[in-house]
Amino acid sequence: MKKFDVLIIGSGPGGQRAAFQASKLKKKVAVIERQPYIGGAGLQTGTLPSKTLREAALFLAGFKQRAIFGFQFALGREVTLQELMHRKMDVIKKQMEVIIDQFSRNNIEIIYGEASFIDEHRLAVNPHTKDFDVEIKGGAAAPEELYGEVIIITTGTRPLRPKDVPFDEAHIYDTDTILKIDNIPSTLTIIGGGVIGCEYACVFASLGVKVTLIEKKTRLLPFADEEIVNNLIYWMRHSGITLRLSEEVVKITVETKDRVVTTLKSSKQAVSEKLLYTMGRVGNTDMLNLNAVGIKSNERGGLNVNENFQTALPHIYAIGDVIGFPALASTSMDQGRRAVCNAFHTEGVTCEVVSHLPFGIYTIPEISMVGETEEGLTKKGVPYEIGCALFQEVAKGQIIGDTHGMLKLLFHRETRQLLGVHIIGERATELIHIGQAVMSFGGTIDYFKDTVFNYPTLSDAYKVAALNGLNRL
Repeated sequence: MKKFDVLIIGSGPGGQRAAFQASKLKKKVAVIERQPYIGGAGLQTGTLPSKTLREAALFLAGFKQRAIFGFQFALGREVTLQELMHRKMDVIKKQMEVIIDQFSRNNIEIIYGEASFIDEHRLAVNPHTKDFDVEIKGGAAAPEELYGEVIIITTGTRPLRPKDVPFDEAHIYDTDTILKIDNIPSTLTIIGGGVIGCEYACVFASLGVKVTLIEKKTRLLPFADEEIVNNLIYWMRHSGITLRLSEEVVKITVETKDRVVTTLKSSKQAVSEKLLYTMGRVGNTDMLNLNAVGIKSNERGGLNVNENFQTALPHIYAIGDVIGFPALASTSMDQGRRAVCNAFHTEGVTCEVVSHLPFGIYTIPEISMVGETEEGLTKKGVPYEIGCALFQEVAKGQIIGDTHGMLKLLFHRETRQLLGVHIIGERATELIHIGQAVMSFGGTIDYFKDTVFNYPTLSDAYKVAALNGLNRL
């Protein structure tokens, strides 16, 4: 039986950072991956592939929309998603090579197979012979037994597939199988107006698809700033997306080869060639044999943890999507680092909580935010003021043709301390880190007024917004 200081179940972004941090603390580390390739959903089926598709769509849509440059371009109806994502496999391959090299340089062992608990410190790892196409003589290979002083669960999630939804990978897809679709459909129904649903709605609409987005809540993205979301909704409708809010799906029927009918509780119907179901995800914990250690998962397979990411057993941690919101690759990385720091608290190694986590939503236009929203500050009774800058006021916004973007600062009326930053428009997920840095050091809105930004840049919108906010005082 091999013995390790740290066993990490899952090689996604969180597992990688946990492994690197443990290695830096001179611990013996192994990462267990159930798939025949490393990287998890972030690299293989989720983040990277979907963002690659988005970049391809932006490239093509940019030629169609930015008439200021005089380009003419028409997207053929027979273009496949695989053609749009022709660089995907190359990017994935190179990223895998980088990760494997980092594991090797940090003396981190990779063990392929499906892990399950034997007891509180031991795991059984069954090799996936079907995935690896390995011929085993004399029957199946015996499970490998591993011992871990500390065990970190970072198994991620998979798309929820309710039994009453007739998934068939020909007409009805989830977020994993949609990337295998043959041709770009002329019409598409998307069920679920969360982050993933909104992102795919914008991507397909930019490719000329008539999209119907169905959401049972009264508004999209309720955790985001309402004004920013309303701005997004305007541009979604402008791109031809039909929104059905406060609507509940009661039946999905595949009538013919190119006709999927979605019936709503209000008796409305949405008819399209294809359907994408994005209503939630399920934690990959059902194969872990958690009963053996007395850890319970919730109805969606998620795990509960404390502020240090410990489960009911102090030496067993859980991080990433499997513990729920915000379920972002960036936050998973930080959680992995902090979990290891807490497990092996060493002088000079910080495990402090990052107080201002940024959010990125890759719609078209994209959204990013950090800190408080107007709604949150209003509920708390905080005396705040806002400062806004439209990208059309910033020279770089005019140069790149993004005149619909906006940057909004929220700050305390009395102390001027920066409380929140909300951006919609091109490069929003890059711009947000300027505001994040100022907030992390308790800075005020005066920083933006007094500093000098390169010109012309979109970053200059911070100064415009700051001056707008100070004028309101």
